[in-house]
Amino acid sequence: MRYFCSPIQRVTNMDYSIKIKDRSEVVIGSAGDLLPRLLPDKRVVVVSDTNIDRHYHSLVNRYDHVLIGLGEASKTLVTADAIYKKFIAMGVDRSTFVLAIGGGIVTDVAGFVASTYMRGVEFGFVSTSLLGQVDASVGGKNGVNVDGYKNMVGTFTQPRFVVCDVNMLRTLPERELRTGMAEMIKAGIIADGELFSILERTPLAELAKNPEMLGEVVYRAIKVKADIVERDEREHGDRRKLNLGHTLAHAIEKSSSKMNHGEAVAAGLALIADAAVRKGLLQAADKDRICSLLQRTGFDLTPPAAMRVLLKAVSKDKKSEGDMLHVVFPTAIGACEVVPMPLEEFRALFS
Repeated sequence: MRYFCSPIQRVTNMDYSIKIKDRSEVVIGSAGDLLPRLLPDKRVVVVSDTNIDRHYHSLVNRYDHVLIGLGEASKTLVTADAIYKKFIAMGVDRSTFVLAIGGGIVTDVAGFVASTYMRGVEFGFVSTSLLGQVDASVGGKNGVNVDGYKNMVGTFTQPRFVVCDVNMLRTLPERELRTGMAEMIKAGIIADGELFSILERTPLAELAKNPEMLGEVVYRAIKVKADIVERDEREHGDRRKLNLGHTLAHAIEKSSSKMNHGEAVAAGLALIADAAVRKGLLQAADKDRICSLLQRTGFDLTPPAAMRVLLKAVSKDKKSEGDMLHVVFPTAIGACEVVPMPLEEFRALFS
């Protein structure tokens, strides 16, 4: 039996469903149970990676499939071109459904390929990483990197569905779990003070051992993003709030390979929280809570590159408009504000 509370729907004691723009359904629950209901009655082709194939070969092998390599090095137009060519050889056409099974890199690449192949074929995701479940796979952004710059080429196309199976997170190493925590902490800062408080009192090790609690916080983080995307799908206003911490995080990722995305986001959150205090937008006590939670989660908040290097990279951020940035500042735990700011003014905050 389902219990309806539109647009959020409790499916079972542990399953939630959230609708986005009446075109995409995000479901937290068992992939094995949900896929028969969610997949359309048509040919399915899977895009995944070699690591997921190793852990979930029986799932991937049910369908014709294409495997890509691991890591950010695979998130490129070269990889997309290779998939296009394999799709052509496999006879993939507009009646085919593309199912991406993997973390954020797999879903970003597969979503981009599916939304551009033959001007667009339908697709859905099984998200297998915490970072993917609470951020990358949700919201309709799909893209690849160009010359090291994050998501420089991409589309806004909603997947038909996203399955978030928290039991699939058991195969993740601690560092990969932690990187997803950065995005959950970000979601709490943006719009859910209770989520932030739950994360304050629940260590990562405890979350990892408790699927029901993990499902609850994943749901809350997704709901923050889904509510914002519902209001602003194409990032003209409110959706910019989801970039909290990311202006400097993307600069960190461009300037150094020492931090993964979540680690860079954590450092970016700490830096922008400190700047918000100096601008008089955030209470010092709230900044201390933010930095304390990030540190207790295990993040190093010291950027791996000099600030002058990071600020040079910021000038190439795809979210800039000419010489203007839309900088997201936290104003409380559970609230933030987007401030249009000339690049030089932003640089001055950190000089």
